[in-house]
Amino acid sequence: MYYYPGFYWDPTYILILIGALLSMWASSRVNATFAKYDRVRNLRGLTGAQAAEAILHQAGIYNVSVQRISGKLTDHYDPSAKVLRLSDSVFGSTSVAAVSVAAHECGHAIQDQKDYAPLRIRTALVPVCNFGSTISWPMIIIGIFLGWNMTLIRIGILLFSAAVLFQIVTLPVEFNASSRALNILSSAGLLQGEENEGAQKVLRAAALTYVAGAAASILQLLRLIVLFGGRGRDDD
Repeated sequence: MYYYPGFYWDPTYILILIGALLSMWASSRVNATFAKYDRVRNLRGLTGAQAAEAILHQAGIYNVSVQRISGKLTDHYDPSAKVLRLSDSVFGSTSVAAVSVAAHECGHAIQDQKDYAPLRIRTALVPVCNFGSTISWPMIIIGIFLGWNMTLIRIGILLFSAAVLFQIVTLPVEFNASSRALNILSSAGLLQGEENEGAQKVLRAAALTYVAGAAASILQLLRLIVLFGGRGRDDD
């Protein structure tokens, strides 16, 4: 029988700690790398918005608009609205970092145009992921307070698994977008020489945040399985 010592401390908290440390490390890496190349102006003097327009048009995409959105590194591509949204720190900036981030988001627009399967899968998982992320922990907690109702707890774990699956599917989507971005930046001559190396470092650091996020979610799911996976059998 697995011994669960309550809500205050148990050995599986180490999994949460590892996940948190990974996330903090990845976040510090992307912020430091972006800050470094945010101080380097690209030789062509292109803003993030201009670079995005140039990349989209080169790819034959004319039905995607480029808009400004508030915040820092809140950049994203919305496939349903056909809108590429660039943050304040990217839209009007002429830095190598800004052009790199804009190119990455254009990579998602190109994926959409080419009907890239992992992007379609991720998009389809969004409502499931949102529902699972919102409901999973309340279900688990309610199950515990209702006398360790294992049906509710396992439903909660299953819903949390959907959120983890979304994180895993996100990885190839993000890596592919970065690969497309780097190829276009180089082939179109938007960045030159060492600027391309800077772009690689910016996008590699950004990718680490997705890897760390997926790892943290997997560790959290593993903790739930360890805590509750065998309890129903033990209680029978």
